[in-house]
Amino acid sequence: MSYLQEFRAQINNRDFAKFWQLWEEYCTSDTVDTEEFAQILQGVKGSDLAKRFGQYVETALPLWETIKDKEASYEILKLLFDLQTSNSPALADLALKSLKEKYPNDPKFSDRLRLVGLRARDNFQGALANYDLLAHMEKGKFVYHTGGWGVGQIVDLSPVLEQLTVEFEHLPGKKYFTFANSFKNLLPLADDHILAKRFANPDQLEKEAKENPVFVIKSLLKNLGPKTAAEIKEELCDLVIPEKDWTKWWQGARSKLKKDTMVETPKTLREPFALRHAEVTHEERLHKAIGKHSSIDELIQTAYSFVRDNPGMLKKPETRDSIQSKLTAALESQEISKAQDLQIYIFLESQFDTHADKTVKQLIQELSHFEEVIDAIEIIAFKKRVLTLIREHRKDWPEIFLDLLFSNQQSTLRDYIIKELNQGPSQKQLLPKLRHLAHHPMEAPEFLVWYFQKVIDKDSVGLPFSDKEGQGLFFEAILILFAVLDSKPEWRILSKKIYTLLSSKRYAVVRSVIEGTSLEFINEFLLLIAKCHSFTDHDIKILRSLAAVVHPSLNAKMKKEASTIDSHTVWTTEEGYNRTKQRLHHLTTVETVENAREIEAARSLGDLRENSEYKFALEKRSRIQSEIRHLSEQINRARIITRDDISEDEVSVGSIVEVVDSKGNPSTYTILGIWDADADKGILSTQSRLAQSMTGTKVGETFKFRDEDYTIVGLKRFVNK
Repeated sequence: MSYLQEFRAQINNRDFAKFWQLWEEYCTSDTVDTEEFAQILQGVKGSDLAKRFGQYVETALPLWETIKDKEASYEILKLLFDLQTSNSPALADLALKSLKEKYPNDPKFSDRLRLVGLRARDNFQGALANYDLLAHMEKGKFVYHTGGWGVGQIVDLSPVLEQLTVEFEHLPGKKYFTFANSFKNLLPLADDHILAKRFANPDQLEKEAKENPVFVIKSLLKNLGPKTAAEIKEELCDLVIPEKDWTKWWQGARSKLKKDTMVETPKTLREPFALRHAEVTHEERLHKAIGKHSSIDELIQTAYSFVRDNPGMLKKPETRDSIQSKLTAALESQEISKAQDLQIYIFLESQFDTHADKTVKQLIQELSHFEEVIDAIEIIAFKKRVLTLIREHRKDWPEIFLDLLFSNQQSTLRDYIIKELNQGPSQKQLLPKLRHLAHHPMEAPEFLVWYFQKVIDKDSVGLPFSDKEGQGLFFEAILILFAVLDSKPEWRILSKKIYTLLSSKRYAVVRSVIEGTSLEFINEFLLLIAKCHSFTDHDIKILRSLAAVVHPSLNAKMKKEASTIDSHTVWTTEEGYNRTKQRLHHLTTVETVENAREIEAARSLGDLRENSEYKFALEKRSRIQSEIRHLSEQINRARIITRDDISEDEVSVGSIVEVVDSKGNPSTYTILGIWDADADKGILSTQSRLAQSMTGTKVGETFKFRDEDYTIVGLKRFVNK
């Protein structure tokens, strides 16, 4: 790419004369680097020189004709037509020929030629790109908005009106585009494009990223071009990989990228990762990686991967001796960590028949801070080997395993740890730990979700709490955890995972757990699901019906509750309604405008990739838009409480309730909607567990809340106050 930097310099200087002189020299070449050619044209396209250059696009055609690869040839030609402004007959003929070759059987060919300007031939700038977009326009297909709206999905299309409807990832509601506006603002995205997959199915993309990070990153580099580590993080962090998991995930992904034959890894943070045109062989990478400048981690990772993937190569004496000598030499380094030391001894023992049992045993016996050591080991096989060595050589292994059980994230290691702890005397230490977690789910949320899936698995025979009672205990813990995670955005991914676990296959897990349980358990279940705001009204309705199947006696109570407190309705006082309307008005007229100014101000600072002010402003926009959507949806369901809505005979929305507990202590509560709730004033939301516990009861009747009996001694309407 000897010309690229020179072209960029002239483009930045806006010196068309020098640019043109360089261009004429460039076009005399007999062969062309298509990647360089494309980058030069893209540079011109985004510059002040584009309009003047557009008159002379045909000077590039002799050079373009030397391109043999059909796909590359079409992409270069498409860029040339994006730039051209001469609209010459020769260019029109060339465009028509290219489109006929690419779309030989298109039944809409003639009409689409009209839309892109090739029928009249008076203005067909961008004809190839525009035709590609037209051919791409179908319901369910994805597009990218070049003006900053991000990825969108086509939800409707009208060829008659020449209009399409798109839903975007960062904008509420549907957006409408004429075909002409689409040409100016939209780019087609293939279904397997990284941005389309991120928008359409982020959960599946997250799964792919965790299972095969290199594949996902290579897809990103292929679709979006070379990216620095910071730019890769900007594309994937939180949107695909949660922020809290990013560092660990990226460390593992980066180490694998270094070993990939098709990825060029940068030497500095400011340089990008890029896809190679041709792979570098394992042997070349091995000798480079185990050279004198390689780190110990790179040496271990590369040597292990090489031996694992190419075991036959160890039969070559020179390769075997080279790896073994490098590993042995690394043991003498003063900078070697305990984790590296341990891995090398394990490696030498397992692959080179170098018996170091005594040394490994000694290392294990002297080791402390096991969580840090195991986290520092990237190779799963070595992690597992360290665990088996701890089990063999440490008397305190149960305590070590219990600590590792809740902190470790790998399922295979958790399986091994659980299996070892769940036998013999160590089981007595495991049971109280698991029971404690069931009562304090936020101490290890991810482990709790993992273990709940284990205990409800029919194949998990003999696991603690895998009986009916134990499943119920951990099921309640999951619901409590789910309710807590609702208010914690950083746990969005885990919350979504819990929802999928509970709702999939027509709520099969819920059906299985609650079947045959007591009425007391079902009542607790109903109270817990009411606190889980991620459940939709439809979910709640189904879950309540499942509970009624288990205990039909609940039907009458549910009908009574449904007649007094409709879960779909947002009950409110006139003051609460006006207060919420004012908040929504402030968001849409004041905060939205201020945030738009913040975004523009941050954008003017330049370098959006490392612009923290710009990122924070975008995050604020997302929060504002989310609150606007939430309040708008609630206001549409709001209903101001009137006298007719309040029951005279039993507790309902709008009731002022006087109760006494079993010790005779009196309390007074007012039941209103979520906008008016105030615990300090004794005003309960209709969605609170206490309000739902007393709903439907009459004066003189008793209800139970948190193992305490309460009796209704007085009841009156709120509007009479």
